[in-house]
Amino acid sequence: MKQKRTPQRMCVACRQMFDKPQLIRIVKKPDDSVVIDHVGKVSGRGAYVCKNADCVEKAIKRKSIDRALGIQTGEEIHNMIREEIA
Repeated sequence: MKQKRTPQRMCVACRQMFDKPQLIRIVKKPDDSVVIDHVGKVSGRGAYVCKNADCVEKAIKRKSIDRALGIQTGEEIHNMIREEIA
C-alpha cells in the first residue's frame, strides 16, 4: 500500500521547503483582512513562514510576507505572528 505524501511549501524567509504542518500560514482573505490560519482551510492568498524566530524576524524585516500577500501588513499582524511562535 502506498504511503500518503505530505504536501510541502516554501518558507518566504529562508526559501527552504518544509512539510505544511511545520509552517505558519498567514492568509489575506478576500476582504483584505489578514489572519493566521491554524487549520489550513481558510480561503485566500497564503504565505508560509517557519516556526523559527529568526525566520519570522527576517521575513518581517525584508517584507517577504507583504510581497507574498500583495499588501502591507502592520505591526499588529507582525505581533500576532511573533506570539504564534512563542
